[in-house]
Amino acid sequence: MEYRELGRTGVFVSAVSLGTMTFGGKSSPIWSTVGALSQDESQHLVDAALDAGVNLFSTADAYGDGEAEEILGRTLGSRREDVLVSTKVAMRVGSGPNEFGVSRLHVMRSIERSLRRLGTDYIDIYMIHTFDQHTALEDTLTALDDAVHQGKIRYLGASNIAAWQAMKALGVVQRLGLTGLAALESYYSLVGRQIEAEILPMAQDQHIGHITYSPLAGGLLSGKFDRTGTTDETARWAKAQQPPVDIELAYSVIDALRAVAQRHGTSVARVALAWVLARPGVTSVSLGAKRPAQLADNLGALDVRLEPKDIEELDAASAPATPAYPNYMQDQYLAFMRPASA
Repeated sequence: MEYRELGRTGVFVSAVSLGTMTFGGKSSPIWSTVGALSQDESQHLVDAALDAGVNLFSTADAYGDGEAEEILGRTLGSRREDVLVSTKVAMRVGSGPNEFGVSRLHVMRSIERSLRRLGTDYIDIYMIHTFDQHTALEDTLTALDDAVHQGKIRYLGASNIAAWQAMKALGVVQRLGLTGLAALESYYSLVGRQIEAEILPMAQDQHIGHITYSPLAGGLLSGKFDRTGTTDETARWAKAQQPPVDIELAYSVIDALRAVAQRHGTSVARVALAWVLARPGVTSVSLGAKRPAQLADNLGALDVRLEPKDIEELDAASAPATPAYPNYMQDQYLAFMRPASA
């Protein structure tokens, strides 16, 4: 296993981490479609991850209607202090009017609930699950800062937020002298490269760790999909077409992945994962899995060394039809502003 520093925290996390959205939720109409793994099934998965050197586990208060946190806490058991646990708050977790978002009321209450479900007295990384336009950032960040000073949280992070929202949060942090963001969490794959425009470079500039998820785009890049259909109707993308993608672009990417995989004698999924792992600014890639064998196969991506030619082919196949503005304009101006070579 390779370990990478999480921003400027001095903490090192495994290049591959385990997401737990597949844990629990069997009775939920939403979470049952994701995985609904039992305690025993989850235990085998966590054991396999630990044996492989994984030391970062990601969950959320809403996953499995709270059951994912409970299962993760039990599966880690006495090994809790050997790993880092990341959980999140913001999604609706009840029918009440304040059972969602990142208000001080909900954040403080959710921290206590997560601690109880995880069976721990501290959370390593606590993230807001998305930007909450109903709540002043000052309220959210002061509540989180209080929890850090109380010893309940060690590091703060944010998931699924835009670059300007992260920078706004950092501005509040600096102005009020609060605990800053140690990590961001974003969707990133060969068919979802939007974060390259602003989020990734912003995180690198601000020295914030970046955990990416869904590197196979919900299974679309697993090697089980092509223009003729799928060989796995149970895959998340087959059920819900999430995350949204340009399907024609995706098919071109899959063709390129197959060509690279054939040259390396490996699988399409491993090549897709290896591409994300090799991207500048990526600290850890969060994998979701249902079986230890599936996890082990995906961990094989750590042994895939893509050549420059491979990366060029994959970059070209996955490039958006039009470059992002104002990035392309700045690149053009920069070319004109460079001094002529002697």
